[in-house]
Amino acid sequence: MEKWVADLFNEKVLEKAADRFSVSIKESKKLGDFENYVYQVTKDGIPYILRITHSSHREKSQVEAELNWVNFLHSKGVNVSLVKHSNNQLLVEEVSVGNSSFFACLFEKAPGHPVREKEELFGPDLFEKWGKTIGKMHKVTKGYKTKGSRRERWEEEELFNFKHYLSSENDQEIIDRGNEIINSIKELVETKDSFGLIHSDIHPGNFFYHEGEIYVFDFDDSAYHYFISDIAIPLYYSIWWKFREEDLETRTRFGEEFLTNFLKGYLQENLIDESWIKKIPLFMGLRDMTLYSVFHKKWDIEKLSEEEGKLLSQIRERLVRKEPIVELDYQRIIRLVNQERHN
Repeated sequence: MEKWVADLFNEKVLEKAADRFSVSIKESKKLGDFENYVYQVTKDGIPYILRITHSSHREKSQVEAELNWVNFLHSKGVNVSLVKHSNNQLLVEEVSVGNSSFFACLFEKAPGHPVREKEELFGPDLFEKWGKTIGKMHKVTKGYKTKGSRRERWEEEELFNFKHYLSSENDQEIIDRGNEIINSIKELVETKDSFGLIHSDIHPGNFFYHEGEIYVFDFDDSAYHYFISDIAIPLYYSIWWKFREEDLETRTRFGEEFLTNFLKGYLQENLIDESWIKKIPLFMGLRDMTLYSVFHKKWDIEKLSEEEGKLLSQIRERLVRKEPIVELDYQRIIRLVNQERHN
């Protein structure tokens, strides 16, 4: 969290937010504070997730649009965490602090547990379930009608103002590359089968595994975007979490296994034209740029920890070398998936 936002947040804000939903913070557990403050709280002995967002990160209307979509997905049988209403029958409660606000919302806690990349479970069966879950999400969203407020389009993401976060002196070539990627994506065709509201960040930290099913949460980055991005990002993060310190050959070997099984699951629920699969590198390049930009926004570049410095330099070195996180034969993967589907 940016320091100036952290300075505004205190126990009183947390108490006010909890009070609006009649949840207890007596034994609360802080789960995160990167872009939102996230706490596990309780109500009548049942755990819930209280999320508190500063107005500099999202407008109230954007939060409302996110939560309306999440509850729509839940109503259609997608495994997502239901958003609960406050005592005032609101999905979003506002707590004012000075000239800004914090927006609080409450979610049912997803059942199950996280899956770590080193676990045996992190393999083909999970990848297939992962793909099937996102495929179902995309399929039902094609029939979604927004209620009032809308989420942003992907190109409105403020992190894409690369010159604001990156140094023109040190990173001009990277800035230019990022702008090239964005311009290339803007040229792609938008149809109901290629473009819609997506999660945008379904990595292993944003779902739990329970009794053979995946339960997705954290829709804070949801946006109107190309559906293929929701396929590229799981591929990206699975490689980045498990093999980011390995060579390109190792990353590629795993990437083929992941994407083949993921698509096998995805296509059980939703169809996507093969031409989009071949555009995955473009969207993984966009994720490289997004991470590089957000790390510059959130971290004090002059006072990086050892781990932060390593993560940032790994991405930067690949961007400078123009080396993708993975280099796949997408036509081969399409052929393998089609063979599996027709067997």
